Amino acid sequence: MIANVSAQDIAFGSLAIVGIVAALRMVTTKNVVHGALYLVITLSMIGAGYLVMAAEFVAWVQIVIYVGAIVVLLLFALMLTKAPIGREALDNQQRGISSLVALAVLAGLVFLSLDAFRNQVIPLPGPDPQTTTTQIGESLFRSFVAPFELVSMLLLAALIGAIAIARKDDPVHSEPARTTRSPADTAGRTL
Repeated sequence: MIANVSAQDIAFGSLAIVGIVAALRMVTTKNVVHGALYLVITLSMIGAGYLVMAAEFVAWVQIVIYVGAIVVLLLFALMLTKAPIGREALDNQQRGISSLVALAVLAGLVFLSLDAFRNQVIPLPGPDPQTTTTQIGESLFRSFVAPFELVSMLLLAALIGAIAIARKDDPVHSEPARTTRSPADTAGRTL
C-alpha cells in the first residue's frame, strides 16, 4: 500500500497537515491579528491543494478572492472598528454557550444543504480533459447565481457595519476643544 503513494499524494498530504494545523491555531489563538494570519495560511494551503490536484483556475481564484480580498476585508474591519487585539480582548466565560451555538448552526447548515440537494444532479461538463473555464463559469453561474449574490451582499453589509461602528463618536472625546477669542483678536484680521 505504501509503494503506491505518489509524490502528488505526499505533497497533498503535507499541505493538508499544514492547513489543518493552521486552522486549529486560527480558532484557538487569543490574538485576533494572529488569527487572521493563520487564516491566510489555511486558505493558501487550500489553494495549493487545488494546484496539486491540477485545478489551476480554482486555485488562483481561491488565492485571489479568499487570501487577497476576504482576508484584507477582515483586517480592514479589525482596523476600522478599533477592535481590542490582545489576549484579554477575547477571553470570556461564554465558550461553552458559543460552542453549542456553533454546533447548532453547523447542524442546521448541514441539514439544509443535504435537504436542498438531495435529489438534484448538478449539471457539469463531462469528464472531458478539455473542459474550459468558460464551461465551468457557465455551469456555476447558471445554477448558483443566488448564493454568489447573497455572499457579496453579506460582505457588503459587514463592511458597512464596520465603517458605521468605526465612525461612532467616542462619548469621552465627542466635545471638540473650544477656544474663546475676544473681539479684539478677530477685529484686526483681514480676509
